[in-house]
Amino acid sequence: MIKNGLALYIHLPFCLKKCYYCDFNSYSGKEELMGSYIKALSTEMCLYSFKLKERKVESIYIGGGTPTYLGIKHLETLLDNVRQVFYICEGAEITIEANPGSLSLKLLKFLYEKGVNRLSIGLQACDANILKQLGRIHTFEQFENNFNWARIAGFNNINVDLMIGLPGQTFENVYKCVRKVINLKPEHISVYSLKIEKSTKFYEMYESGQLILPDEDQERLFYHTAVNLLIQNGYKHYEISNFALPGYACRHNLIYWENKEYLGLGAGAHSYIDGKRFYNTETPEKYIELLNKKNLPVEEYENINLSTEMAETMFMSLRLVQGVSRKKFFDRFGKTLDEVYGAEIKKLVSLGLLIDDGKRIRLSTRGLDLANEVFMEFLP
Repeated sequence: MIKNGLALYIHLPFCLKKCYYCDFNSYSGKEELMGSYIKALSTEMCLYSFKLKERKVESIYIGGGTPTYLGIKHLETLLDNVRQVFYICEGAEITIEANPGSLSLKLLKFLYEKGVNRLSIGLQACDANILKQLGRIHTFEQFENNFNWARIAGFNNINVDLMIGLPGQTFENVYKCVRKVINLKPEHISVYSLKIEKSTKFYEMYESGQLILPDEDQERLFYHTAVNLLIQNGYKHYEISNFALPGYACRHNLIYWENKEYLGLGAGAHSYIDGKRFYNTETPEKYIELLNKKNLPVEEYENINLSTEMAETMFMSLRLVQGVSRKKFFDRFGKTLDEVYGAEIKKLVSLGLLIDDGKRIRLSTRGLDLANEVFMEFLP
């Protein structure tokens, strides 16, 4: 296990409205819990502070939900508590997620002055009809205004999330939307494929035949159209769904993809520390109740053995376009890639899904389209 810097994830599960595709641990209509939830987060931090006092936090990611929905008062308490409890490295990347419509210039200026230096805005689509079908509560014009406010507030590291494979989406929608976002020159753009998850309104609609989606060939065309446009405009394709201008790859997410250690705080948050994966109870009410009694809200622990750690390192690192370094794998595990996965690598290379240049193995263009099939080969 690599043990150096630590990534910190903080989950704020509150939303004004739950989007139809969203299966994240988030809730609307629970605003009355916000104050007690922030207090519980502070208690959880303190319970970890002694154990982790020697660890330097390299990155912080505040996700949700819609973190910016909590407003200045609660966010100020949270950010102050984090700095009091943890040793934050100088120059640490500190990201907060936001949805258009939950931002104001005042809030953005406050966040920037508090040391938040990266903003991730969930645009998802540019077309008003598509946004409505997703259950989004904003327009492209609101997003554009919020983006410009973020620049005025001082943010020079902004990510914009987009989605493909959406109901009603066409090639023209995708092309025009990616062009619009590129013209704003954000430092980072994420392009995610829609997945229909069981706990969502979209799942019910899909099962009843009410949700008509682009077929697989169309969805792949949308993806490659976005990839080509972004690369042509100076964005480096560094992870399956992520693109960045030089120097702006998301440092927090790289810690996940390189299978390094992170601590998750908040309801439903996951952690990976000292060879153990564990996750918190999901419901905010139970999370608050446990921490009011000074009990860690952990639902379950899992010890990660060597074979599982190697497998996770493989399929997490293969999400990165640069792939898996033979040297880094040997330095971490004391075994060569070929000793452990020689047969799997040979098979996937022969199928045209992996490229092996002697120093690294990485997904081919076809492998990017069939990534989950590749990852399955490395499961213990």
